[in-house]
Amino acid sequence: MPINRQKILQLASGFRGRARNCIKIARMRVEKGLQHAYVGRKLKKRYWRSVWIQRINAGTREHGMSYSGFITGLKEENVQLNRKVLSELAMNEPFSFKALVDQVRFMRGLSKSPSGQQQ
Repeated sequence: MPINRQKILQLASGFRGRARNCIKIARMRVEKGLQHAYVGRKLKKRYWRSVWIQRINAGTREHGMSYSGFITGLKEENVQLNRKVLSELAMNEPFSFKALVDQVRFMRGLSKSPSGQQQ
């Protein structure tokens, strides 16, 4: 489906040189730009997921636990917090995140009580 001339020139308004004024060149550059934008939207999801995982990993290592053990424990406990929320907890709510880590550690049998104190 062809895009009309004004729309192409509007989309090409930020380009340099003839890619901004010449309709033939602008059409090619706009198509390529839209392809890059499509790929970028997919890559953005991957990037943010890896950032969240790194933040959770850093938070769990502070409390002496591995990321994989923590995530496995959460799945076993049926805690349905996604990685985005867990990374926000690790950064902004360290005491809440520590409570989650202690709960997972307790349920996996790595400590005696959820508060981390021996009873």
